[in-house]
Amino acid sequence: MVENISKDGRAPDITFLSDPGHRVIGRYGLFNAAYPRPVPHPTTLVIDRGGVVRWKFVEINYKVRPTNAQVMEALETVRRTGGGTLP
Repeated sequence: MVENISKDGRAPDITFLSDPGHRVIGRYGLFNAAYPRPVPHPTTLVIDRGGVVRWKFVEINYKVRPTNAQVMEALETVRRTGGGTLP
């Protein structure tokens, strides 16, 4: 799946987060309270090296996700600006 984000089919040189213990999901307030068990809203975050969220996509509908182009544009903006605030 990670390969689908790259333009050339290779995995990007960035870190992806897996959060099986729900610590990060809880910290960012992404739990969907409509479910009796902890289920997060689908979320994509671009976080700079300083730990600052520079772009986010949060959706209540689990079928709606950001496009690869949206994610790549956000990553490129962070790289280009050295971690500056994204529009």
